[in-house]
Amino acid sequence: MAPKPRPNTTNGSQAAPSGERREHLYKILVIGELGTGKTSIIKRYVHQFFSQHYRATIGVDFALKVLNWDANTIIRLQLWDIAGQERFGNMTRVYYKEAVGAFIVFDVSRQATFDAVVKWKNDLDGKVQLPDGSPIPCILLANKCDQQKEGIVNQPAKMDEYCKEKGFAGWFETSAKENINIEEAARSLVNKILLNDKLLQSNDGKDGEKFSLDHKIANGENSRANGSKSCAC
Repeated sequence: MAPKPRPNTTNGSQAAPSGERREHLYKILVIGELGTGKTSIIKRYVHQFFSQHYRATIGVDFALKVLNWDANTIIRLQLWDIAGQERFGNMTRVYYKEAVGAFIVFDVSRQATFDAVVKWKNDLDGKVQLPDGSPIPCILLANKCDQQKEGIVNQPAKMDEYCKEKGFAGWFETSAKENINIEEAARSLVNKILLNDKLLQSNDGKDGEKFSLDHKIANGENSRANGSKSCAC
């Protein structure tokens, strides 16, 4: 299968004056073991469609979801469907680049896919970070919840504890087949991404103010350097 052209992966926001529409483009990774339903989740979310007969993803695939978030905000989610067999390879560093959020997916009916979750999380955290160096927000999806469940997914309190310990932003039981919690999980992740965006923009503003002050001092623009009277307050 020929590789698909790589789309523009620039993330971020286009600032707009108050009252005008703002647009955001965010790259989100969908990763996890082979056969956990990553492609099915994306198809359900983007196209409201489910099929039992997807071929295994080879390499990486892409999908775009456009959200009218509110009256003034359009969000474009670039969803990267990364093949399970690509796990922990050198190429994942390329695939992960510039991502601002992620889903890690496991199959509730196959314990081995849950056992691999921590490896995916460590690989993710080691290869991509936010501009301030912190991990990108990642939500754990316990997929195929319409089937018989194995392991601690049957104990929500233990799942909460596991996610807190491993640094997940949260977890959802999902079913692409029955359309359970797909929209809710995506909305939760986008909320976390938007919050990070605001925090980073706020910090950038403070850095800009600090630079301006340092620049003035360096150029002798403070009152003492210019020989004028100053207040020691």
